[in-house]
Formats: sequence, structure tokens, C-alpha cells
Amino acid sequence: MNRFCIAIIFTCLATLSAAGESAPVSAIVGATVVDLEGKSPLENAVIVVEGERIKAIGSAADTAVPAGAEVVDASGTWLIPGLMNMHVHYGLVLPGKMAAELAGESEAELALRMAAAARASLQAGVTTIRAPGDQRHGELALKKAIAKGQAHGPRIFSAGEALAITGGHGSKANTTYHDGPYELMKAARLQISAGASWVKIMISGGIATDGGGIAEALMTPEEIRAVVDAAHRFGAKVAAHSGSPVATDIAVDAGVDSIEHGYFLDRKVLRKMRKNGTWLVPTIVVSQPATQPFFERIGSPLWYLKRRDSVGKQHWRALQMAIEEGVNIALGTDQLPSEPNDGTTATVREAQYYVEAGMTPLQALRAATIEPARMLGADDEIGSLAAGKFADIVAVDKDPAVDIKALRNILLVMKGGRVYRNHLPQ
Repeated sequence: MNRFCIAIIFTCLATLSAAGESAPVSAIVGATVVDLEGKSPLENAVIVVEGERIKAIGSAADTAVPAGAEVVDASGTWLIPGLMNMHVHYGLVLPGKMAAELAGESEAELALRMAAAARASLQAGVTTIRAPGDQRHGELALKKAIAKGQAHGPRIFSAGEALAITGGHGSKANTTYHDGPYELMKAARLQISAGASWVKIMISGGIATDGGGIAEALMTPEEIRAVVDAAHRFGAKVAAHSGSPVATDIAVDAGVDSIEHGYFLDRKVLRKMRKNGTWLVPTIVVSQPATQPFFERIGSPLWYLKRRDSVGKQHWRALQMAIEEGVNIALGTDQLPSEPNDGTTATVREAQYYVEAGMTPLQALRAATIEPARMLGADDEIGSLAAGKFADIVAVDKDPAVDIKALRNILLVMKGGRVYRNHLPQ
């Protein structure tokens, strides 16, 4: 028998084997599906899930439950897409007691800490995150492990390690970082070659670095433009840490894709962001009063707390103006998605702050679901509940498009067709 015949036989055997291993089928029934476009919700819905994806979605009258499907009765609940958090550092280390306790952390210890945070994110209803700069490419390793089924966690979009300049935010004293457009261009390419789909740059001062004004523009226009050009050539996007209206204005002109925090943004630059389609990831929860117990738990030093408190009111006003101006906003916390805050999680409290700052509950819900998917360029796969998309589904006990506080009581979490949390009434 020649090699060609042998190849044909093995191909046929593989096809027959694959055909015999059908994907598991389940159906969520009885719930009401929230419409993210503001239309009437779909009552008494059926969502058929085959493998990782939604096979069909419709009313019980029009959508049959396949024979043999595992049925999840979600009667009396409201279904929304899995929540998303666009500013997450699973390897987060902040100044003070936290930094002291994690000093000398090995790569193995870091990996385990990050994996635990990823599992907790799923329990909090967060099925997709973006990591805009983390430690030692731990999140890239975690992403691979999750994809292989070796770990449990959200879908991860990563920027690798953040790019800092000497003396800038994220730097340590007496340490040289990336300076000048050519060094930063090479550093951006290095992160992309490691698997990053975003590049994170520190273009202004920040809260967690002792020294330099938070609103100061520290990275030069030439440096910013070099990173954007390098990243976009490879199809990667650029996120810029910025508290500065001046630095943000330069970054928007350079084509940066998202601005992180935006502590001191003014109406002029916000209007430019809207015109250019630049995204804002507010992380408002880090500068508001509800976060205080978190900083007490991690033993933050006085200088850090003073810097945090110095931006609170301006940060709040910047968020209000961004909402008024119609800037694209995607939810992000700069805390772990499951971090306790004001009786709920950081993710949910962030969304609640958006409503308090002027969004409608539906707009805040979109900022936690479909809008991040749009920012990632992944809205054809995630961010809404539709046939063909990943079955990332969350159930709550009330309609969050009417009352965003409904997100405080998450009853069911499904990611890619697998249930990770089920507190549905039995």
C-alpha cells in the first residue's frame, strides 16, 4: 500500500472519529434576555449552546430544545453577555505592605497568584479581560494555559509588559528604561513578538509612582508616535496611561487606541477623542471614596494615599464630561475584577459609578459588555448574545438595563458553554 492510500485511510478515520465526538449541547430556558440596543427584552427565552458557542437564541415558542440537551432552568432571571474588564493587572503590586509582602516573589508564585485571580474573575461574572501591562509575561502564559484547559479564567487580551521611560510612571529610581523613539519602537516589537495584541505606554505621571506630577506629559511626541507606528504595522493596538490633557492630546493625534484613567482630561481633548474614535477606560473606582477600604487592606503608604486623593474630584469631573461628550467608554478598574468594593466587586462598582456620573443603566451595561468587545475588535465573537458567538452568559435577578445594581447579584456564569457559577434557585 502506497503512502497516498495510507494518508487517505488516516484522514477518513480521523473524520469518522471527529463525527462520533459531538460537542456537548445545553439549553438555558425560562429567562429574559436583555436587549443591548434598547429594544424590548426577549421573554421566556431559549438559548441553545453547542460546544463553546451559541447555536440558537429565541423565544420558547420559536426555538426548540434539542433532544438530549442538558437543560438549565433560569426562570425568573435576566440574561446578559459575560462582563468585561479592560484594565486588569493579575500580577498587581502596589506600594506599601502589599509590595513588601510580595518582594522576591518567584515566577512560580506569581503564576499561581495570577491563576487564582483569574478563577475569581469568572466567579465575579467577568469572562473577558484586557491586561494593559503585567509582570514577566505571566498573563501571556496564563492565556495559553486557559486556552489549553489547564487553567480557568477569562479570555485574555494582553499588552505584555508596559513600556516605561526613565524617571516616568512605572519606573524605579536609578534604573534605566526605554528612552527615545528607537528604543521604544524596539521595545514595542519585543512585546508583540512575545504574543501581545496591545502595547501599553506610560505617557504621563501616575498615582503609584512617587515623583513627577500626575498631570505632567512625560513621554515626548516623537516617542509616542514611534510606538503607535510600530504597533499598528503589526496589527496591534496601543493603550496609553495618561492623566494629562496635554499628553492625551498628543496621543490622540498620534493614533493611540485607548486612554487609560484620564484623571485630568478637559472638554477640548475629550471632544477630540470622540471625533477620532479614541477609547477611554476610566478606572474611576481607584480614585473614589468606596475604594478606601482596599487601600487600607494593602497598607498603602501616606504619599500614595495623598496622590490618590489629589485626583479624585478632577477624575470624577473628567468622567462626567466624557459621558456628556459621547466619548467611547469601555469599563476597566485597575483592580482585580473580583476585588471587594462597597459591598460588591470592583467591576460592578465601576459600572455603578458610570450611572452616578451620568450614563443610563443601559449605557453602563454596554460599557461592560459590547463596547469593550468593539474596542478589542472582537465584537463578532463576544460582547452580545447571538447565534455563532461564544456562549459567555451571565444571569442576574433583575434587569440591569433598568437598574445597574442588579449586577450585584450574579446567579449564573457561563464562559464558552461551561458553567462556572450556578446559584440559580433549585
